[in-house]
Amino acid sequence: MTTATTATGSLGASRQLQKTNRRLRLNQRFLTWLAVAMFIFLYLPIFILIIYSFNENKVVGVWSGFSLRWYTVLFQDEAIASALWVSLWVALWSTIISTILGTLAALSLERFRYRGRTTFDAVLYLPVIIPDIVMALSTLLFFVMFAIPLSRYTILIAHIAFNISFVAIVVRARLAGMDARLEEAAADLGADEWTTFRRITLPLLMPGIVAAALLAFTLSLDDFVITFFVAGPGSTTLPVRVYSMIKFGVTPEVNAISTLMFVGSTLLVIFSLLLQRR
Repeated sequence: MTTATTATGSLGASRQLQKTNRRLRLNQRFLTWLAVAMFIFLYLPIFILIIYSFNENKVVGVWSGFSLRWYTVLFQDEAIASALWVSLWVALWSTIISTILGTLAALSLERFRYRGRTTFDAVLYLPVIIPDIVMALSTLLFFVMFAIPLSRYTILIAHIAFNISFVAIVVRARLAGMDARLEEAAADLGADEWTTFRRITLPLLMPGIVAAALLAFTLSLDDFVITFFVAGPGSTTLPVRVYSMIKFGVTPEVNAISTLMFVGSTLLVIFSLLLQRR
């Protein structure tokens, strides 16, 4: 009787385990197909845009043959060249300044304890949390309040303001993974604070700093909302220029610009992720 009861219980447990495994496999398949569907929904329009950037026909959506015509037109457009130069100028300087300030902020928050540290930490994360439109309006009101004329320099200040937070987050993640005993060992061997920072801390931080700089450069180069609000006459960036072109209709030239921006941004992000993994 006991043996039969035990066998029945084992059989029931085995069937329950099979049902659980079957349910887990179904859930995994559902989540896999859901992820595939989401990626198709997000990236299929981008791939269609890239394909039609090589379309010979001027009418978008009507394929008439492969051609590099619109890339040639793009490189001969002086307005596009001017907007690209402004974008690169702003992105380069905002990356340099925000990387320095963001790295110093990360070191301050991670290695030191002082009054107001928690408040400073919370304020530093605000540009990451608040919507872009709020950031754009508040920055614009700041410039209006102090009667600062809108120009490429106001764009630069706005980009530095939100890039510092992203740089600090990436560098702090790198600092959290560092072994503090290496710096302590350098101090025990007679190195002062500056020598320890230059010979130990900075080389270990460099992959995170470079990754943060690449991320800041990408965010600055692609930003539209904040730039649109704080840009002045003669300081049109490439995303703003593309928006002004789209208002008159989407053309293969817009597709070509978008393709180049997508490829450039993707390469920078991939390079940044590789450096962070290293």
